[in-house]
Amino acid sequence: MKAEPLLEIKNLHVSIGEKEIIKGLHLTINHGEIHAIFGPNGSGKTTLLNALMGFSGYEITGEILFRGKKMTRLPINERAEMGIGMSFQRPPAIRGLQLRKLIEASTERNGDLIEKYAKALNLIDFLNREVNVGFSGGEIKRAELLQLLIQDPDLILLDEPESGVDIDNIVLIGEYTNQLLGRRVERGKRKTMKEQHREKLKSGLIITHTGHILEYIDADIGHILMEGRFACQANPREMFRTLKECGFNECYRCFRKEEAHG
Repeated sequence: MKAEPLLEIKNLHVSIGEKEIIKGLHLTINHGEIHAIFGPNGSGKTTLLNALMGFSGYEITGEILFRGKKMTRLPINERAEMGIGMSFQRPPAIRGLQLRKLIEASTERNGDLIEKYAKALNLIDFLNREVNVGFSGGEIKRAELLQLLIQDPDLILLDEPESGVDIDNIVLIGEYTNQLLGRRVERGKRKTMKEQHREKLKSGLIITHTGHILEYIDADIGHILMEGRFACQANPREMFRTLKECGFNECYRCFRKEEAHG
């Protein structure tokens, strides 16, 4: 019997006010799959993740199913309890709330684990600071990743994890994101798929504008999002190489040609 997909999106439309941002998307993510979505600014990438996570302010039609259960109308906390976690592109600073307290309030896991991952991510000195207040871009991304590692969700949504991050931080973020996804590489050797499936593989949906995060995280399937629609699907590394050479100009030409042919 074919395994049930972890996430299914069926004919999803997302609007803000009278402006339609997402225009009829279909997407299936199976257990253990990592998908990458490329797209120019304003194509609807962040809107898609926010809609999947359940943020308010969006008018949604279509269906979002997680492990076969409809969650299109569920609030954020119930989606998190189902096993969905998200790292934001620009998370807010929260004055008066320590990072440690935020993490402790959202998990029942052992406090030693917080210390372990905070040390690994060079965040020990940040645990007693207000969330994201005075943090650099790299520190904010590492704090987001720390929260996900403690939450340990089954579906990880990452909104431009490389945005505003220098090379040292992106290497560290890549390493621990792979660990979170169950794809940790040890001693410079990539694990075989058979070895990976013996572990608890997670699923991921990575939003990227530049594609540079794919130098550190292996994605299985790539998509190009253009004006709220998927223009194509292919090998994400091949997409990355094409985008480095041509930008999104070639994507626009293909997209317009497909639209013209219906």
